[in-house]
Formats: sequence, C-alpha cells, structure tokens
Amino acid sequence: MVKNLFSQIIGVFAVSLGILITFSTINCQSKIQKPQLPQEIVCVLKTNMGTMVIRFFEKDAPNTCRHFQDLVNQGFYNGKDFYRVVKGHVIQAGGGGEKIKAEYNKNKHVLGTVGLGRGNDPDSGDSEFYICLAPRPHLDEKYTVFGQLIEDYDVLYNIANVEVDEKFAGQIAINKPKKPVIIEKATIETRPIK
Repeated sequence: MVKNLFSQIIGVFAVSLGILITFSTINCQSKIQKPQLPQEIVCVLKTNMGTMVIRFFEKDAPNTCRHFQDLVNQGFYNGKDFYRVVKGHVIQAGGGGEKIKAEYNKNKHVLGTVGLGRGNDPDSGDSEFYICLAPRPHLDEKYTVFGQLIEDYDVLYNIANVEVDEKFAGQIAINKPKKPVIIEKATIETRPIK
C-alpha cells in the first residue's frame, strides 16, 4: 500500500514537472522570438557591373511607383541598357510604353535620387527612369521623384565613370557608354526596413 501510494505521488510529481517544463519551454520560446521588423518594398537592379537597391517613395508618387513596379514584375527592364551616362548628372535607362501623369513632389534631386524621365510634356513619362549622380536642384518639382538608391553606391560610381561616346542633342548630353551597361535582372522584393 505504501509502495502504491509512493508510486502515485511520484507519478503526480512527474506529470506536474512535465507540465511545468513544457510551460516554461513554451514561455521561453515566446519570449525569445524575434520581433517582426517593419517591411518595405524595394527594387533590386542587378547589372553587369553590380547590384543596386532602390527604396520607393510610395506616399509621394503612388502611381509612378506602382507603374514602375508593374514594369519590373513584367520583366520589362531585363536586358535593357543604361543608354545614357552623363558624369555629374544622371544615368538613364528604359523608354517607351504607356504614359503616366506626373506626380511632382517635395523630394529633392540628390545623389542617388530615382526619377521618371519625360519629354517636354509634363505628363509624358513612361518607362524611362534616371538615377542622379550628384545633386540636381534645377530638376526639383519638374520631374517625378519616386525613389532613392539605398545600397551599393559603388556600383553607381562605377557606372558613372565608364567610357562614353559624347553626343549632344542641342544642349542635352546623350553620352552612350562604349561598353554596354546592362540591367541583367530587375526584381521587386519585400525586405526589413534598414
């Protein structure tokens, strides 16, 4: 009888200890889980000279961001070249397609700014985009700024310094790289905000 009672006490103790260990393990696991970091949508431009990452200004230029992201998701920029490289000004790629309405905003044209190219008509922007190689204040509020380079400025500097054939259309420099600078693959990704 004592042996049986002792076995029951041991059994209750073992079960209680098991529940306590399980509860502690669950409780510890929930305490050590990493917090969910805020996410952002970025564009990753993989070129034959390296990879650059662009953050979008979706609150300031929602339609332009959506338009650009749709083009990237369709593979539009894959295989396209940066056909214009003007040292101290911009690198430029794309061109053609559906025109969209301008979304001028307060974002400044600084090093790494990404904007939508256009013709004389403010609402003539399409798939053409540029990345600034220096501050370009004369472009502020005259072109739609929709993003900012956030990674790999070295790649931008390397592209800016390629050899070019200098050409002009009036006073506008249309300097084409002697060796093509190709966007091998453009993708849209969701990443933790840095």
